[in-house]
Amino acid sequence: MKVFLLCLYVGAIIGVSIFSARKTSSLNDFVLGGRSIGPWMSAFAYGTTYFSAVLIIGYAGKIGWSFGLGALLIALGNGFVGSFLAWKVLARKTREMTERLNVMTMPEFLEARYDSKPLKVVSALIIFIFLVPYSASVFMGLSYLFQEIFHIPYIQTLIGMAALTALYLVAGGYFAINLLDFIQAIIMLIGVSLMVFFVMIHPNVGGITGLIEKIPQLPLPQGGQGWLSLISLVILTSLGSWGLPQMILKFYAIKDEKSISIATIVSTLFAFIITFAAYFTGSLTHLFFEELPVFNGISTPDLLMPQLFNQVLPEFVAVLILILVLSASMSTLSSLVMVSSSAIVVDLLKGYLAPNMRQHRSVLYMRILCFIFVILSLYLALKPNIILSLMALSWGTVAGSFLAIYLYGLYWQGATKVGAWSGLISGFGISIGLTLILGSKFIPMAGSLAMLVPLAVVPAVSAITRPYGESHLKHVFGERFRGKEKAMHESEEYSIG
Repeated sequence: MKVFLLCLYVGAIIGVSIFSARKTSSLNDFVLGGRSIGPWMSAFAYGTTYFSAVLIIGYAGKIGWSFGLGALLIALGNGFVGSFLAWKVLARKTREMTERLNVMTMPEFLEARYDSKPLKVVSALIIFIFLVPYSASVFMGLSYLFQEIFHIPYIQTLIGMAALTALYLVAGGYFAINLLDFIQAIIMLIGVSLMVFFVMIHPNVGGITGLIEKIPQLPLPQGGQGWLSLISLVILTSLGSWGLPQMILKFYAIKDEKSISIATIVSTLFAFIITFAAYFTGSLTHLFFEELPVFNGISTPDLLMPQLFNQVLPEFVAVLILILVLSASMSTLSSLVMVSSSAIVVDLLKGYLAPNMRQHRSVLYMRILCFIFVILSLYLALKPNIILSLMALSWGTVAGSFLAIYLYGLYWQGATKVGAWSGLISGFGISIGLTLILGSKFIPMAGSLAMLVPLAVVPAVSAITRPYGESHLKHVFGERFRGKEKAMHESEEYSIG
Protein backbone atom coordinates (compact mmCIF):
# COMPACT_ATOMS: atom_id res chain seq x y z
CA MET A 1 0.00 0.00 0.00
CA LYS A 2 2.75 2.47 0.95
CA VAL A 3 4.79 1.84 -2.17
CA PHE A 4 1.74 1.81 -4.48
CA LEU A 5 0.36 5.17 -3.31
CA LEU A 6 3.77 6.81 -3.38
CA CYS A 7 4.50 5.49 -6.87
CA LEU A 8 1.08 6.73 -8.01
CA TYR A 9 1.87 10.21 -6.77
CA VAL A 10 5.35 10.24 -8.31
CA GLY A 11 3.84 9.06 -11.60
CA ALA A 12 1.38 11.96 -11.49
CA ILE A 13 4.26 14.40 -11.01
CA ILE A 14 6.13 12.97 -13.97
CA GLY A 15 2.98 13.11 -16.12
CA VAL A 16 2.30 16.74 -15.22
CA SER A 17 5.95 17.60 -15.92
CA ILE A 18 5.78 16.18 -19.44
CA PHE A 19 2.41 17.82 -20.17
CA SER A 20 3.49 21.22 -18.81
CA ALA A 21 6.77 21.27 -20.70
CA ARG A 22 4.80 21.55 -23.97
CA LYS A 23 3.02 24.68 -22.72
CA THR A 24 6.15 26.54 -21.61
CA SER A 25 7.94 28.38 -24.40
CA SER A 26 8.53 31.96 -23.22
CA LEU A 27 10.02 33.45 -20.07
CA ASN A 28 6.59 34.82 -19.13
CA ASP A 29 5.15 31.30 -19.45
CA PHE A 30 7.90 29.82 -17.29
CA VAL A 31 7.76 32.46 -14.52
CA LEU A 32 4.04 33.41 -14.44
CA GLY A 33 2.18 30.81 -16.50
CA GLY A 34 1.29 33.52 -19.02
CA ARG A 35 -0.75 35.38 -16.33
CA SER A 36 -3.64 33.03 -17.10
CA ILE A 37 -4.15 31.15 -13.80
CA GLY A 38 -7.79 30.88 -12.66
CA PRO A 39 -9.15 31.67 -9.16
CA TRP A 40 -9.26 28.12 -7.75
CA MET A 41 -5.79 27.24 -8.95
CA SER A 42 -4.45 30.59 -7.70
CA ALA A 43 -6.06 30.14 -4.28
CA PHE A 44 -4.77 26.59 -3.87
CA ALA A 45 -1.34 27.61 -5.13
CA TYR A 46 -1.21 30.35 -2.49
CA GLY A 47 -2.27 27.94 0.25
CA THR A 48 0.02 25.06 -0.67
CA THR A 49 2.97 27.44 -0.97
CA TYR A 50 2.12 28.96 2.42
CA PHE A 51 1.94 25.63 4.27
CA SER A 52 4.58 22.93 3.87
CA ALA A 53 6.50 20.33 5.85
CA VAL A 54 7.73 23.20 8.04
CA LEU A 55 4.15 23.67 9.28
CA ILE A 56 3.13 20.02 9.63
CA ILE A 57 6.43 18.73 10.97
CA GLY A 58 8.29 21.72 12.44
CA TYR A 59 5.85 24.36 13.67
CA ALA A 60 2.85 22.19 14.56
CA GLY A 61 4.91 19.81 16.67
CA LYS A 62 7.27 22.22 18.40
CA ILE A 63 4.77 25.03 19.00
CA GLY A 64 2.00 22.63 20.00
CA TRP A 65 4.37 20.97 22.49
CA SER A 66 5.36 24.36 23.96
CA PHE A 67 2.03 26.22 23.99
CA GLY A 68 -0.71 23.58 23.84
CA LEU A 69 -4.04 24.89 22.54
CA GLY A 70 -2.56 28.39 22.60
CA ALA A 71 -0.98 27.43 19.26
CA LEU A 72 -4.43 27.85 17.69
CA LEU A 73 -3.84 31.63 17.87
CA ILE A 74 -1.34 31.11 15.07
CA ALA A 75 -3.98 29.30 13.01
CA LEU A 76 -6.32 32.25 13.52
CA GLY A 77 -3.64 34.72 12.45
CA ASN A 78 -2.59 32.67 9.41
CA GLY A 79 -6.18 32.39 8.20
CA PHE A 80 -7.32 35.97 8.78
CA VAL A 81 -4.15 38.06 8.33
CA GLY A 82 -1.96 35.76 6.25
CA SER A 83 -4.68 34.75 3.79
CA PHE A 84 -7.87 36.85 3.92
CA LEU A 85 -6.33 40.28 4.48
CA ALA A 86 -3.38 39.50 2.21
CA TRP A 87 -5.75 38.85 -0.70
CA LYS A 88 -7.99 41.79 0.19
CA VAL A 89 -5.20 44.34 0.58
CA LEU A 90 -2.56 43.20 -1.91
CA ALA A 91 -4.03 41.08 -4.70
CA ARG A 92 -6.00 43.55 -6.81
CA LYS A 93 -3.45 46.37 -6.77
CA THR A 94 -0.59 43.93 -7.34
CA ARG A 95 -2.32 42.38 -10.36
CA GLU A 96 -3.14 45.77 -11.88
CA MET A 97 0.21 47.46 -11.25
CA THR A 98 2.51 44.63 -12.25
CA GLU A 99 0.67 44.03 -15.53
CA ARG A 100 0.69 47.74 -16.44
CA LEU A 101 4.37 48.11 -15.53
CA ASN A 102 5.14 44.82 -17.35
CA VAL A 103 7.13 43.31 -14.46
CA MET A 104 7.36 39.64 -13.51
CA THR A 105 9.16 39.64 -10.15
CA MET A 106 9.24 41.60 -6.89
CA PRO A 107 12.71 43.09 -7.59
CA GLU A 108 11.46 44.25 -11.01
CA PHE A 109 8.47 45.89 -9.35
CA LEU A 110 10.67 47.63 -6.77
CA GLU A 111 12.94 48.94 -9.53
CA ALA A 112 9.99 50.33 -11.50
CA ARG A 113 8.23 51.77 -8.45
CA TYR A 114 11.28 53.43 -6.87
CA ASP A 115 13.25 54.07 -10.06
CA SER A 116 16.30 52.28 -8.68
CA LYS A 117 18.22 49.57 -10.47
CA PRO A 118 20.54 48.99 -7.45
CA LEU A 119 17.43 48.30 -5.35
CA LYS A 120 16.49 45.55 -7.79
CA VAL A 121 19.96 44.01 -7.66
CA VAL A 122 20.14 44.00 -3.86
CA SER A 123 16.59 42.63 -3.59
CA ALA A 124 17.41 39.82 -6.01
CA LEU A 125 20.48 38.83 -3.99
CA ILE A 126 18.54 38.83 -0.70
CA ILE A 127 15.88 36.60 -2.23
CA PHE A 128 18.35 34.12 -3.69
CA ILE A 129 20.58 33.89 -0.62
CA PHE A 130 17.94 33.75 2.12
CA LEU A 131 15.43 31.48 0.45
CA VAL A 132 18.04 28.71 0.20
CA PRO A 133 17.85 27.87 3.94
CA TYR A 134 14.04 28.10 3.79
CA SER A 135 14.06 25.55 0.99
CA ALA A 136 16.52 23.39 2.94
CA SER A 137 14.19 23.42 5.95
CA VAL A 138 11.41 22.00 3.79
CA PHE A 139 13.68 19.22 2.54
CA MET A 140 14.60 18.40 6.14
CA GLY A 141 10.99 18.16 7.29
CA LEU A 142 10.16 15.77 4.46
CA SER A 143 13.16 13.59 5.19
CA TYR A 144 12.28 13.22 8.88
CA LEU A 145 8.80 12.00 7.91
CA PHE A 146 10.04 9.56 5.27
CA GLN A 147 12.56 8.16 7.70
CA GLU A 148 9.90 7.59 10.35
CA ILE A 149 7.18 6.06 8.13
CA PHE A 150 9.11 4.40 5.29
CA HIS A 151 12.34 3.76 7.24
CA ILE A 152 14.30 5.24 4.35
CA PRO A 153 17.60 6.81 5.51
CA TYR A 154 17.56 10.60 5.84
CA ILE A 155 20.22 11.30 3.20
CA GLN A 156 18.65 9.00 0.59
CA THR A 157 15.31 10.71 1.11
CA LEU A 158 16.87 14.16 0.65
CA ILE A 159 18.46 13.15 -2.64
CA GLY A 160 15.21 11.60 -3.91
CA MET A 161 13.15 14.68 -3.03
CA ALA A 162 15.67 17.00 -4.67
CA ALA A 163 15.61 14.96 -7.88
CA LEU A 164 11.80 14.91 -8.00
CA THR A 165 11.55 18.66 -7.38
CA ALA A 166 14.10 19.44 -10.05
CA LEU A 167 12.31 17.21 -12.56
CA TYR A 168 8.89 18.78 -12.60
CA LEU A 169 10.04 22.35 -11.98
CA VAL A 170 12.75 22.40 -14.64
CA ALA A 171 10.42 20.78 -17.16
CA GLY A 172 7.18 22.68 -16.66
CA GLY A 173 7.84 25.93 -14.81
CA TYR A 174 5.00 27.90 -13.20
CA PHE A 175 2.23 26.11 -15.10
CA ALA A 176 3.39 22.76 -13.73
CA ILE A 177 3.53 24.24 -10.23
CA ASN A 178 -0.08 25.41 -10.35
CA LEU A 179 -1.45 22.26 -11.96
CA LEU A 180 0.15 20.14 -9.26
CA ASP A 181 -0.90 22.59 -6.55
CA PHE A 182 -4.54 21.95 -7.41
CA ILE A 183 -4.06 18.20 -6.99
CA GLN A 184 -1.95 18.66 -3.88
CA ALA A 185 -4.52 20.93 -2.20
CA ILE A 186 -7.22 18.26 -2.52
CA ILE A 187 -4.86 15.68 -1.01
CA MET A 188 -4.06 18.06 1.87
CA LEU A 189 -7.72 18.69 2.71
CA ILE A 190 -8.55 14.98 2.78
CA GLY A 191 -5.37 14.12 4.69
CA VAL A 192 -5.73 16.65 7.52
CA SER A 193 -9.38 15.73 8.01
CA LEU A 194 -8.47 12.07 8.50
CA MET A 195 -5.52 13.05 10.68
CA VAL A 196 -7.70 14.97 13.15
CA PHE A 197 -10.35 12.23 13.15
CA PHE A 198 -7.98 9.38 14.04
CA VAL A 199 -6.09 11.43 16.63
CA MET A 200 -9.36 12.41 18.33
CA ILE A 201 -10.72 8.83 18.54
CA HIS A 202 -7.45 7.44 19.91
CA PRO A 203 -7.74 6.27 23.56
CA ASN A 204 -5.09 8.82 24.63
CA VAL A 205 -7.54 11.59 23.66
CA GLY A 206 -10.91 9.89 24.01
CA GLY A 207 -12.96 12.04 21.67
CA ILE A 208 -14.38 15.47 22.49
CA THR A 209 -15.46 14.44 26.01
CA GLY A 210 -12.07 12.95 26.82
CA LEU A 211 -10.26 16.00 25.43
CA ILE A 212 -12.26 18.38 27.61
CA GLU A 213 -11.28 16.36 30.67
CA LYS A 214 -7.59 16.34 29.65
CA ILE A 215 -7.21 20.02 28.75
CA PRO A 216 -5.55 20.73 32.14
CA GLN A 217 -2.76 18.33 31.10
CA LEU A 218 -1.88 20.57 28.13
CA PRO A 219 0.67 23.40 28.53
CA LEU A 220 0.03 27.12 28.20
CA PRO A 221 2.45 30.00 27.48
CA GLN A 222 4.48 30.58 30.62
CA GLY A 223 4.63 34.17 31.86
CA GLY A 224 5.23 37.30 29.81
CA GLN A 225 8.09 35.81 27.82
CA GLY A 226 5.96 32.83 26.81
CA TRP A 227 3.13 35.01 25.54
CA LEU A 228 5.63 37.32 23.81
CA SER A 229 7.11 34.33 21.99
CA LEU A 230 3.67 33.15 20.90
CA ILE A 231 2.58 36.60 19.70
CA SER A 232 5.87 36.98 17.82
CA LEU A 233 5.17 33.70 16.03
CA VAL A 234 1.66 34.88 15.12
CA ILE A 235 3.07 38.08 13.60
CA LEU A 236 5.97 36.30 11.90
CA THR A 237 3.89 33.59 10.23
CA SER A 238 0.82 35.73 9.45
CA LEU A 239 2.02 39.20 8.45
CA GLY A 240 5.18 37.69 6.97
CA SER A 241 3.29 36.30 3.97
CA TRP A 242 2.71 39.89 2.84
CA GLY A 243 6.41 40.36 2.14
CA LEU A 244 7.45 36.98 0.75
CA PRO A 245 8.10 37.00 -3.01
CA GLN A 246 6.89 33.42 -3.49
CA MET A 247 3.49 34.40 -2.03
CA ILE A 248 3.17 37.72 -3.85
CA LEU A 249 3.92 35.94 -7.13
CA LYS A 250 0.48 34.31 -6.95
CA PHE A 251 -1.14 37.75 -7.29
CA TYR A 252 0.96 38.52 -10.38
CA ALA A 253 -0.19 35.42 -12.22
CA ILE A 254 -3.95 35.34 -11.56
CA LYS A 255 -6.00 35.58 -14.74
CA ASP A 256 -7.96 38.77 -14.05
CA GLU A 257 -9.21 40.98 -11.24
CA LYS A 258 -12.66 39.33 -11.31
CA SER A 259 -11.07 36.07 -10.16
CA ILE A 260 -9.67 37.65 -7.00
CA SER A 261 -12.94 37.59 -5.01
CA ILE A 262 -13.37 33.83 -5.47
CA ALA A 263 -9.69 33.19 -4.78
CA THR A 264 -9.88 35.20 -1.55
CA ILE A 265 -12.69 33.05 -0.14
CA VAL A 266 -11.16 29.73 -1.25
CA SER A 267 -7.68 30.62 0.01
CA THR A 268 -8.99 31.76 3.41
CA LEU A 269 -11.07 28.63 4.00
CA PHE A 270 -8.16 26.46 2.93
CA ALA A 271 -5.82 28.26 5.35
CA PHE A 272 -8.18 27.93 8.31
CA ILE A 273 -8.72 24.20 7.71
CA ILE A 274 -5.06 23.30 7.22
CA THR A 275 -3.65 25.39 10.07
CA PHE A 276 -6.34 24.43 12.56
CA ALA A 277 -5.79 20.73 11.84
CA ALA A 278 -2.00 21.03 12.10
CA TYR A 279 -1.77 23.14 15.28
CA PHE A 280 -4.66 21.35 16.98
CA THR A 281 -2.95 17.99 16.41
CA GLY A 282 0.39 19.40 17.52
CA SER A 283 -1.15 20.76 20.72
CA LEU A 284 -2.18 17.22 21.73
CA THR A 285 1.32 15.73 21.56
CA HIS A 286 1.65 15.87 25.39
CA LEU A 287 -1.12 13.26 25.56
CA PHE A 288 1.06 10.83 23.57
CA PHE A 289 4.65 11.60 24.69
CA GLU A 290 6.19 12.18 28.09
CA GLU A 291 9.35 13.73 26.65
CA LEU A 292 10.73 14.91 23.33
CA PRO A 293 11.95 12.25 20.85
CA VAL A 294 15.72 11.92 20.40
CA PHE A 295 17.58 12.07 17.08
CA ASN A 296 21.36 11.46 17.04
CA GLY A 297 21.42 11.95 20.81
CA ILE A 298 19.60 15.32 20.69
CA SER A 299 16.02 16.03 21.78
CA THR A 300 14.22 16.90 18.53
CA PRO A 301 10.68 18.36 18.48
CA ASP A 302 10.69 17.94 14.69
CA LEU A 303 10.12 14.20 15.27
CA LEU A 304 6.96 14.66 17.38
CA MET A 305 4.52 14.70 14.48
CA PRO A 306 6.16 11.89 12.44
CA GLN A 307 6.23 9.60 15.49
CA LEU A 308 2.65 10.57 16.36
CA PHE A 309 1.51 9.61 12.87
CA ASN A 310 3.38 6.33 13.05
CA GLN A 311 1.87 5.54 16.46
CA VAL A 312 -1.75 6.64 15.95
CA LEU A 313 -2.74 6.48 12.29
CA PRO A 314 -3.72 3.39 10.27
CA GLU A 315 -1.20 2.56 7.56
CA PHE A 316 -3.22 3.97 4.65
CA VAL A 317 -3.85 7.24 6.53
CA ALA A 318 -0.17 7.53 7.54
CA VAL A 319 0.80 7.11 3.88
CA LEU A 320 -1.82 9.68 2.87
CA ILE A 321 -0.39 12.11 5.44
CA LEU A 322 3.05 11.43 4.04
CA ILE A 323 1.79 12.30 0.57
CA LEU A 324 0.01 15.31 2.09
CA VAL A 325 3.27 16.66 3.50
CA LEU A 326 5.10 15.73 0.33
CA SER A 327 2.45 17.61 -1.69
CA ALA A 328 2.64 20.75 0.42
CA SER A 329 6.41 20.67 0.48
CA MET A 330 6.79 20.11 -3.25
CA SER A 331 4.59 23.14 -3.86
CA THR A 332 6.55 25.31 -1.43
CA LEU A 333 9.87 24.10 -2.78
CA SER A 334 8.91 24.74 -6.38
CA SER A 335 7.71 28.28 -5.58
CA LEU A 336 10.89 29.03 -3.63
CA VAL A 337 13.06 27.71 -6.43
CA MET A 338 11.09 29.63 -9.06
CA VAL A 339 11.32 32.95 -7.20
CA SER A 340 14.99 32.52 -6.36
CA SER A 341 15.98 31.51 -9.88
CA SER A 342 14.02 34.35 -11.45
CA ALA A 343 15.84 36.74 -9.11
CA ILE A 344 19.06 35.79 -10.86
CA VAL A 345 17.88 35.35 -14.47
CA VAL A 346 15.14 37.99 -14.76
CA ASP A 347 16.47 40.59 -12.33
CA LEU A 348 20.24 40.26 -12.65
CA LEU A 349 21.12 38.65 -15.99
CA LYS A 350 18.31 39.83 -18.27
CA GLY A 351 17.50 42.94 -16.27
CA TYR A 352 21.05 44.16 -15.71
CA LEU A 353 23.94 42.27 -17.30
CA ALA A 354 22.37 41.06 -20.56
CA PRO A 355 19.18 43.07 -21.29
CA ASN A 356 18.99 41.83 -24.91
CA MET A 357 19.00 38.15 -23.97
CA ARG A 358 16.68 36.08 -26.22
CA GLN A 359 13.62 34.26 -24.90
CA HIS A 360 14.86 30.72 -25.44
CA ARG A 361 18.15 31.47 -23.71
CA SER A 362 16.34 33.10 -20.76
CA VAL A 363 14.19 29.99 -20.32
CA LEU A 364 17.30 27.78 -20.55
CA TYR A 365 19.06 29.80 -17.85
CA MET A 366 15.94 29.64 -15.67
CA ARG A 367 15.98 25.85 -15.89
CA ILE A 368 19.69 25.70 -15.08
CA LEU A 369 19.31 28.05 -12.09
CA CYS A 370 16.35 26.03 -10.80
CA PHE A 371 18.54 22.94 -10.78
CA ILE A 372 21.43 24.78 -9.06
CA PHE A 373 19.10 26.16 -6.38
CA VAL A 374 17.80 22.67 -5.60
CA ILE A 375 21.39 21.42 -5.22
CA LEU A 376 22.29 24.30 -2.87
CA SER A 377 19.22 23.59 -0.75
CA LEU A 378 20.09 19.90 -0.66
CA TYR A 379 23.63 20.68 0.50
CA LEU A 380 22.39 22.90 3.34
CA ALA A 381 19.79 20.31 4.40
CA LEU A 382 22.62 17.81 4.94
CA LYS A 383 23.94 20.02 7.74
CA PRO A 384 22.76 19.44 11.33
CA ASN A 385 20.36 22.37 11.65
CA ILE A 386 16.87 22.82 13.12
CA ILE A 387 13.86 23.20 10.83
CA LEU A 388 12.10 25.92 12.79
CA SER A 389 15.18 28.11 13.15
CA LEU A 390 16.09 27.83 9.47
CA MET A 391 12.63 28.68 8.29
CA ALA A 392 12.04 31.48 10.79
CA LEU A 393 15.36 33.20 9.98
CA SER A 394 14.73 33.11 6.24
CA TRP A 395 11.07 34.11 6.59
CA GLY A 396 11.81 37.02 8.93
CA THR A 397 14.75 38.36 6.93
CA VAL A 398 13.05 38.28 3.52
CA ALA A 399 9.67 39.55 4.76
CA GLY A 400 11.35 42.19 6.92
CA SER A 401 13.31 43.46 3.93
CA PHE A 402 10.33 43.76 1.58
CA LEU A 403 7.00 44.01 3.39
CA ALA A 404 6.98 47.74 4.13
CA ILE A 405 8.51 48.95 0.87
CA TYR A 406 6.19 46.72 -1.15
CA LEU A 407 3.04 47.75 0.73
CA TYR A 408 3.83 51.47 0.59
CA GLY A 409 4.93 51.04 -3.02
CA LEU A 410 1.45 49.84 -3.94
CA TYR A 411 -0.57 52.39 -2.01
CA TRP A 412 1.39 55.52 -1.13
CA GLN A 413 2.70 57.93 -3.72
CA GLY A 414 4.74 59.71 -1.05
CA ALA A 415 7.17 56.81 -0.52
CA THR A 416 10.61 57.95 -1.71
CA LYS A 417 13.71 56.15 -2.92
CA VAL A 418 15.59 56.91 0.29
CA GLY A 419 12.57 55.81 2.29
CA ALA A 420 12.54 52.48 0.44
CA TRP A 421 16.26 51.89 1.03
CA SER A 422 15.80 52.77 4.71
CA GLY A 423 12.95 50.28 5.02
CA LEU A 424 14.92 47.48 3.37
CA ILE A 425 18.09 48.10 5.38
CA SER A 426 16.28 48.43 8.71
CA GLY A 427 14.26 45.23 8.19
CA PHE A 428 17.26 43.25 7.02
CA GLY A 429 19.50 44.63 9.77
CA ILE A 430 17.05 43.96 12.59
CA SER A 431 16.45 40.34 11.57
CA ILE A 432 20.11 39.45 11.13
CA GLY A 433 21.49 41.71 13.86
CA LEU A 434 19.14 40.64 16.65
CA THR A 435 19.59 36.98 15.75
CA LEU A 436 23.38 37.29 15.97
CA ILE A 437 23.21 39.22 19.25
CA LEU A 438 20.42 37.35 21.06
CA GLY A 439 20.72 33.86 19.54
CA SER A 440 18.40 31.50 17.69
CA LYS A 441 15.78 31.40 20.47
CA PHE A 442 14.86 34.99 19.63
CA ILE A 443 14.53 34.49 15.84
CA PRO A 444 10.69 34.82 15.85
CA MET A 445 10.86 38.07 17.84
CA ALA A 446 13.63 39.42 15.60
CA GLY A 447 11.64 38.54 12.49
CA SER A 448 8.48 40.18 13.83
CA LEU A 449 10.33 43.40 14.68
CA ALA A 450 12.01 43.30 11.26
CA MET A 451 8.58 43.45 9.65
CA LEU A 452 6.99 46.02 11.98
CA VAL A 453 9.77 48.61 12.40
CA PRO A 454 10.14 49.43 8.66
CA LEU A 455 6.41 50.24 8.55
CA ALA A 456 7.32 53.31 10.63
CA VAL A 457 10.77 53.91 9.11
CA VAL A 458 9.62 54.23 5.48
CA PRO A 459 7.08 57.06 6.02
CA ALA A 460 9.33 58.83 8.53
CA VAL A 461 12.31 58.93 6.14
CA SER A 462 10.12 59.63 3.09
CA ALA A 463 8.67 62.70 4.83
CA ILE A 464 12.10 64.36 5.01
CA THR A 465 13.61 63.23 1.69
CA ARG A 466 13.13 64.29 -1.91
CA PRO A 467 9.81 63.14 -3.40
CA TYR A 468 9.35 61.80 -6.92
CA GLY A 469 8.27 64.02 -9.78
CA GLU A 470 4.76 63.84 -11.20
CA SER A 471 5.90 62.16 -14.42
CA HIS A 472 7.34 59.18 -12.57
CA LEU A 473 4.36 58.84 -10.24
CA LYS A 474 1.94 59.05 -13.16
CA HIS A 475 3.88 56.28 -14.90
CA VAL A 476 3.75 54.09 -11.79
CA PHE A 477 0.19 54.70 -10.57
CA GLY A 478 -1.57 55.37 -13.88
CA GLU A 479 -5.19 56.41 -13.40
CA ARG A 480 -4.75 56.31 -9.62
CA PHE A 481 -2.16 59.11 -9.75
CA ARG A 482 -3.23 62.24 -7.87
CA GLY A 483 -1.04 65.20 -8.79
CA LYS A 484 -1.20 68.53 -7.00
CA GLU A 485 -3.54 70.10 -9.55
CA LYS A 486 -5.89 67.09 -9.51
CA ALA A 487 -5.94 66.99 -5.71
CA MET A 488 -6.74 70.73 -5.50
CA HIS A 489 -9.47 70.37 -8.13
CA GLU A 490 -11.08 67.48 -6.24
CA SER A 491 -10.89 69.50 -3.01
CA GLU A 492 -12.64 72.48 -4.63
CA GLU A 493 -15.41 70.25 -6.03
CA TYR A 494 -15.91 68.71 -2.59
CA SER A 495 -16.13 72.16 -0.97
CA ILE A 496 -18.65 73.42 -3.55
CA GLY A 497 -20.73 70.25 -3.16
